Amino acid sequence: MSTTITSQHNTMLLQRLDPRSALKKSFAINPLLTLFGLAMIVTFVGTLIGIVVDHRVITGVPAWEKPTKFAVSGSIYGFTLLWMLSFVKGHKRLVNLIANTVAVSFLIEMVVIIGQVIRGTTSHFNFSTLLDGVLYTAMAVFVTVIWCMTLVAAILLLRQRISHPVFAWSLRLGILLSAVGMAVAFLMTQPTALQLAALKAGGHLTIIGAHSVGVTDGGPGIPFLGWSTVGGDLRIPHFVGLHALQVVPLVGWLLSLLRLNVLRIGHKVALLWTFSISYLGWLALLTWQALRGQSIVAPDALTLQAFALLIGCVALVVIAIVTHARMCSIPQPSVVERRQGIRMK
Repeated sequence: MSTTITSQHNTMLLQRLDPRSALKKSFAINPLLTLFGLAMIVTFVGTLIGIVVDHRVITGVPAWEKPTKFAVSGSIYGFTLLWMLSFVKGHKRLVNLIANTVAVSFLIEMVVIIGQVIRGTTSHFNFSTLLDGVLYTAMAVFVTVIWCMTLVAAILLLRQRISHPVFAWSLRLGILLSAVGMAVAFLMTQPTALQLAALKAGGHLTIIGAHSVGVTDGGPGIPFLGWSTVGGDLRIPHFVGLHALQVVPLVGWLLSLLRLNVLRIGHKVALLWTFSISYLGWLALLTWQALRGQSIVAPDALTLQAFALLIGCVALVVIAIVTHARMCSIPQPSVVERRQGIRMK
């Protein structure tokens, strides 16, 4: 019976991932968020052209690099959210509310980012003028709205009955971890130590908040990603957390495809939970490392020890789950067989 359900589940999932019908199904789920995702693909191409023809530099990086990254992120997030919402049944109005709100909010954020590039200034943490402050505050509000809509989508998935429990939990845990990754961005909005000292001294700051910790934004970084190579960078855990939206469902799908008689559904669910909790642990470790002002490319002994401990704990749990699965797969003698054995003795 479970094999039949798994086969039906995988067939349905592959149909959803079929590129020939994916766009049509996306429009059926929500036209506005689909159009937004497509618009971000076009925007991505346009910003790449901007990088080539416009050689201005803002905060140490090519002016059009930030909108390029946000265009990619927006398209991936929009289409992934649409795909997840396709599993929600019986809540059409709420699904439309989530999708429409996310599309409008993200679009406004992109308009601000591109507009600030055209003006030749930064979009994030910018309080240089009244206009800059208003635009950045508006972005913060709409990002919070997107985060709230993500939580609402998570609640819908938690309440939704999906035929295969492994894949169902991968959707739920993936979107919840993504919400945690989004929340890391709120740490970036806090004033740095130097900014706090300047504020206490009565100074007027044009920048409040930062991506980097222990160093100023715009210093040496990993190409394109821009993550600092000389200090902490909160964009790293933010990135890792956001993409749990894709990674965890992928792992859930692969586990559901796994054909090992020794692993029952419950064991696969346990393995998925183990992966998700370890992913959360990795996210927490990256956040802790960044807040200590430590570069991702130069972890100290304490960070490496914490990472090794995390890997060790995960390995022990996986071994325990597989061992339990093997024990459960060993045929147990029936009551009659046990009684016959006693009589023979």
